[in-house]
Amino acid sequence: MEFNWLKDFETLAACRNFSRAAEERHVSQPAFSRRIRALENAVGVQLINRETLPLSLTPAGDVFATQARMMLNMLEETIERCQSVDAAGENVVRLAASQSLYTTYYKTRIAPFAPEDDIAIDLNSASWPADKFVISLQQGHCDVILNYWHPSMAYLAPLEVAAFNMLTLHADEFIPVSKAGPDGRAMFTLDTQEKTRVPILSYSAASAFRPVLDELLRLQLAGPRTLVVSQNALANSVKALILEGFGLGWLPKRMCRAELETGELVMLPNPKLRTKLEVRMYCLRQNTKPQLTALWQGLQDSLSDIRSA
Repeated sequence: MEFNWLKDFETLAACRNFSRAAEERHVSQPAFSRRIRALENAVGVQLINRETLPLSLTPAGDVFATQARMMLNMLEETIERCQSVDAAGENVVRLAASQSLYTTYYKTRIAPFAPEDDIAIDLNSASWPADKFVISLQQGHCDVILNYWHPSMAYLAPLEVAAFNMLTLHADEFIPVSKAGPDGRAMFTLDTQEKTRVPILSYSAASAFRPVLDELLRLQLAGPRTLVVSQNALANSVKALILEGFGLGWLPKRMCRAELETGELVMLPNPKLRTKLEVRMYCLRQNTKPQLTALWQGLQDSLSDIRSA
């Protein structure tokens, strides 16, 4: 199967006309038709219903249209990343971080130890699923990853070996927070005796926080008092929903520190509903880029100064 066939199919699905689709793809209609037929042969099912006017997709074609877009997106992202790596060359440290970590830690904890021209942020990583950071570092697509660590995050296990260097930059907490009501108290609490379930703003399976929250809910809560009303991949999205008063959610404490200080958010007082987090950086031990070595040494020295203060 050729990727050009996927683009042909996507164009045909949008145009619903062989002639117009062939024109957009800059090929003759007979050649275009042969390529669509070759795609159907490769898939093993009919994707186009040629009996309707305008033509339509078969049920299998509808499914394939969605998957084809995902495959093309992956191809385009891979090409962009390869071009980015090539452009950066060996003189730039490529950093990958989630959106919440990038916005709360990068400028204050990392940027001071690396000249601007020596570090490149992969902004695509802001929306990566949690395990993609590990894979990207293992495969050399980035030099450094900045991520949260908790014992429940099993996907980080491959990095706990001698092949990787690790620094703990900060100790944080994963805490339950609610929007404050008019009286300044939490709008949602787990201490209520009411029969109404407490709405929980959770995390999707792609999030690093999903296993952490699952563990807290499993160990500390007694089932029917809660109802998961939302699952998000990004902590910033969970925070936005909490601030709108849609339910109770868990956030890294540093991420909501300002709102806690102003009283806009309230932390539930039960310590059993909180757990410790660490903010860590990982890199391959065999990566000897001078810029990475300088950055790593600067961070190590700053951590040593903090501990000795």
